[in-house]
Amino acid sequence: MVEQNARLALQVASRGYVLQSGSVVLSDTAENLKKNEMVREAYLGE
Repeated sequence: MVEQNARLALQVASRGYVLQSGSVVLSDTAENLKKNEMVREAYLGE
């Protein structure tokens, strides 16, 4: 699934990938991505 809404995507997916400029920069379980500081700041607005 490709989804712009990171919060929604992490609720329904078991695994996630963060892309920047077309390259995978982070790959982990959805639970770990929700806890990742960079993901929280850049994509979850926290």
